[in-house]
Amino acid sequence: MDEDEALTPLHPNYVKVVRLTSLLFAAPLVIAALILEATGVLPRGAFLVPVLLLAMWLVIRAPLRRYQARGYQLGDDRLRVVRGLVFNADTVVPFGRVQHIDVHQGPLERAYGLGTLVLHTAGNHNASVALPGVAHDDALAMREAIRAHVKRETM
Repeated sequence: MDEDEALTPLHPNYVKVVRLTSLLFAAPLVIAALILEATGVLPRGAFLVPVLLLAMWLVIRAPLRRYQARGYQLGDDRLRVVRGLVFNADTVVPFGRVQHIDVHQGPLERAYGLGTLVLHTAGNHNASVALPGVAHDDALAMREAIRAHVKRETM
């Protein structure tokens, strides 16, 4: 597997899941700003406008940037996961180090047919590597392919 090979992008529904998660995070901030301005504690627009602009950025632009900053490569003997906007991480997990493999699916991921593949490895630094935003069926297939490789190596 060559580091210069193109990364496989995450499923496009990942953007929708991140947007909904961001909306759930931003909504209480907007509600608090509305309450503070409605009670007259703050001057009109002094707090609400910046909070609304930040919330709009968090819900509209940030999820798209997160989606574009992530990707993966599934090789014959390793998985490469690339992520990060500010702090970039390029993690390669050799299948020989894999202890066990999980596929997680929260309610929003389930609604959009996504899952998170998690590889648990030996050691304590970066002992778990998560790959969110993969189609659930693809995550299950990747888990089985990695499991079969690990099983072959231990025999």
